[in-house]
Amino acid sequence: MRLSAWLHQQLPRIWTSRGWIAWLLLPFALIHAALLWARAQLWRWGWRHAHRLPVPVIVVGNVVAGGAGKTPLTIAVVKHLQQQGWKAGVISRGHGRRLDDIRAVLPDSFPTEVGDEPLLIHQKTGAPVWVANLRAEAGLALLQAHPEVNILVCDDGLQHWALARDMDICVMDERGVGNGWLLPAGPLREPWPRSVDLLLHTGPNDLPGGFRAQRQLGPLAHDAHGRSLALSSLIGQPVDAVAGLARPEAFFAMLRAVGLQLNQTTALPDHFDYADGSPTHSDRLLLCTEKDAAKLWLHQPAALAVPLVLTPEAAFWLALDKRLAEKPFR
Repeated sequence: MRLSAWLHQQLPRIWTSRGWIAWLLLPFALIHAALLWARAQLWRWGWRHAHRLPVPVIVVGNVVAGGAGKTPLTIAVVKHLQQQGWKAGVISRGHGRRLDDIRAVLPDSFPTEVGDEPLLIHQKTGAPVWVANLRAEAGLALLQAHPEVNILVCDDGLQHWALARDMDICVMDERGVGNGWLLPAGPLREPWPRSVDLLLHTGPNDLPGGFRAQRQLGPLAHDAHGRSLALSSLIGQPVDAVAGLARPEAFFAMLRAVGLQLNQTTALPDHFDYADGSPTHSDRLLLCTEKDAAKLWLHQPAALAVPLVLTPEAAFWLALDKRLAEKPFR
């Protein structure tokens, strides 16, 4: 097994407690902490300045390594803003893409050009989405192309201090902050607690405060040709499943929870590009995530993409709207 694949499987387990491996990694976490402190001083002393865009910016992100529901929450936030009358746009770094230019995400863009998550966000919301290594540059390009946009949602970026923001939304799943240590001894990208405007929990954990959200699979799966099939119709027949996520086992567990019989599961690294084709070649139906679909369908168009729906409690939306109303936007 390759080292990267081994780390992908083992580190999440190591980060759940302060076991002996975590203690061995602690010196590297202390180095990480020192680098974060030094970086913070660049901004605190005015040697670096955050770029402020001419419209309000909401950042949706997390403080732990691995998926916690950030992209489904970004989609939900954009849809809510649209329902409230905002003209929302989305900016992202486009993690996993092979290009480093500034570009718009189109419905038929390749994930290798724009990233799988920005493509999914555009397809699910219809909002204009732009990607760039520097998110502020993506924002400026988006606003120039879409002058009607009056608010931007940044997919990921809690740790991207180069972009000024008007609201931080942090999402956490059932892992919480794990063992509470910084990478690589723990899952934290930065020390916690930290100041955020809104905290959303997608699973049970012991962190105080915040709002709750329900995360569940959509009732219908669809293939590359737009054909849909009810998940409930698959109960009782063996199917295969593949996921290129930070936590693929979470997707498999959700499939089993709705009564599906998984014959074979293939767990792949986050943002896996399927460049060598599908890892599954049986005659059984193959289920995947919507994030994987655009890449997997190039090789296996009959694969069924299962949507992941995140539904925050009503109080979360009330708090979001209240903070937007209170902000002295330019």
